[in-house]
Amino acid sequence: MLKIVPDPPIHPNHSLEDILVQVIEHLVCALTVAQQTVLLHTSPPGQVLTMAAMHEIDNARALVDVALSRVQLLH
Repeated sequence: MLKIVPDPPIHPNHSLEDILVQVIEHLVCALTVAQQTVLLHTSPPGQVLTMAAMHEIDNARALVDVALSRVQLLH
């Protein structure tokens, strides 16, 4: 399977804060894709699954926000 978007380069010098910010950016993109999917697929079964995925993405983003705030408190 061909990937549409290549993996971002991995830099060993990234701080934990930088990595958490990148994770948040990926989660925001995933949430945007899921929101667009709900708009495009109007059948209830597909919408329910996509909305469940959106819920999980949003929860993951909230956890990363908490982790990022804790990392920032340490600096």
